[in-house]
Amino acid sequence: MHVDHLVFAAGPAGLKAEAERLGELLGAEFKDGGFHPRFGTRNHILPLADDRYLEVVEVLEHPAADKALFGQAVRVRTEMGGGWLSWVLSVEDIIPFGERVQRTPVDGSRHFPDGRLLEWKQVGIKGLLADPQLPYFLQWTSQDHSVLPSALPGDIDVLEIDIAGSRPRIEEWIGQELGEEFDGVKLNFTAPNGQPGMDAVTFNTPNKGIVRI
Repeated sequence: MHVDHLVFAAGPAGLKAEAERLGELLGAEFKDGGFHPRFGTRNHILPLADDRYLEVVEVLEHPAADKALFGQAVRVRTEMGGGWLSWVLSVEDIIPFGERVQRTPVDGSRHFPDGRLLEWKQVGIKGLLADPQLPYFLQWTSQDHSVLPSALPGDIDVLEIDIAGSRPRIEEWIGQELGEEFDGVKLNFTAPNGQPGMDAVTFNTPNKGIVRI
């Protein structure tokens, strides 16, 4: 399992303003990631080091957003004012993880502004809706590796993720012990009896030094 990307839901100001705000904090510029037709969302992305990326996502007034669990999850977080939505683990074979969480993986795709198509399968959004500390799982299925986010170079490191929740709960969810670091990222757990979810992420940036968002 690889800590693939981090998802931040845009607040009331919208996607462009949120991406510009985070980009200013991190000293880097987001790219227009395009539209998710199956989910009724769109995003901007920032490539990071170690084949990771940061995604800022916005829900659209689109029929798919009301039906798709991911669109629902983004809408809920946005209506709370925006903020960290989830961390995402990429896997080579998503089928066992679907069986683990008793859900069928769904197809996802994103159309780039230039017309190219990125495709994947994901599962675990229903768990995220019920318990926001949980990551969801993703398997990239595009054969053209040039469209994968990891094809874009990045020099910002993810150092730590602060999670309000329970380490044993997440270990049970993913079927693996986490350790103090997981895939090179330190996981800090706080408020095990409070409202679960991602609290903060700490980055090491070339232009702004250590940044905690």
